Amino acid sequence: MICLKVPKGEGEAVRYALNRKGLVVKEKKMLDDGQFIYIPIKNPPSDDDRFAERYEVVDMHPPGRTVFREPFPAIKKALALPSDLERLLPHKWERLGDVVIIKLPKELWHDAPRIGAAYAKELRAKAVLNEVGVIAGPFRRPNVQLIYGKDTETVHKEGGVLYKLDPMKVMFSSGNLKEKSRMARLDCRGETVVDMFAGIGYFTMPLAKKAKAKKVIACEINPDSYHYLIENIRLNRLEDVVEPFLGDNRDLPGKAIADRVVMGYVGSTEEYLPKALEIVRPNGIVHYHDVAGIEESPKKLLDAIAKACDGRRYEVVSVQEVKSYAPCKVHLVVDFKVLE
Repeated sequence: MICLKVPKGEGEAVRYALNRKGLVVKEKKMLDDGQFIYIPIKNPPSDDDRFAERYEVVDMHPPGRTVFREPFPAIKKALALPSDLERLLPHKWERLGDVVIIKLPKELWHDAPRIGAAYAKELRAKAVLNEVGVIAGPFRRPNVQLIYGKDTETVHKEGGVLYKLDPMKVMFSSGNLKEKSRMARLDCRGETVVDMFAGIGYFTMPLAKKAKAKKVIACEINPDSYHYLIENIRLNRLEDVVEPFLGDNRDLPGKAIADRVVMGYVGSTEEYLPKALEIVRPNGIVHYHDVAGIEESPKKLLDAIAKACDGRRYEVVSVQEVKSYAPCKVHLVVDFKVLE
């Protein structure tokens, strides 16, 4: 097969241009010898083409590429539901390792096992869960039903971090990916961080593994989540960095122990601000999460911070939207520095 030989530094731009011309053979992989890349093409460039002047055409044997097949049409075909029910099938899902979570409308609950089997087959999942309600309560337990499979424990990889969990027992918010990535990009070298709502380690692991915190104290009140927090500390080889704490974070001993405090919880986070201010050191950063109505945000969070600080000097570093939370509501995070 003919390939265009391109210096590695120019490869992506050339591939993009060739692709726009319809010349790239997408069923074949590009080859890379460290200095050049070899782009499989359908035809040699014409003599008046700038690529013919700049790059050499060579004969290579690139391996085949697995062509992605959109699974949803196959799911619909396998189920063969009447059109009024077919339109209700979820065309989006959450994948955690080899477990898939879907949200079926009540009109489809009667056929949930068969639907779960179809999604499992096309998505190559060992288990499928149906989300039947919202996460609620201080333990943040998911409201899901198993509709296919038996074993729901899995290992999910995200951003170079491994998370072991059972989605039947503990939550995992894929919607917080942007914020987890932001935490991973921080420079926490030399810092002691307190994660007040660690869960299975959603923020703890990126802070310890990627942001290179010196120490992360990870607080979790839910015994199931704490179990997987311990598992994930071991799985990511962070035993020397992460110190787990089982219980209410307000019972964590010590004052002015943290250079950074993460409050990755929404709903009643304001109640925990006094504890965050107790454990943060002067010039330390607090990442304060909560939900607010679109019209009142971010005033709700800023007012809560001002009330909790009660004259203590601080400055707001940033206000960011994590995700849309519900109709007319947003999940926000305010980073503020406590100056004294």
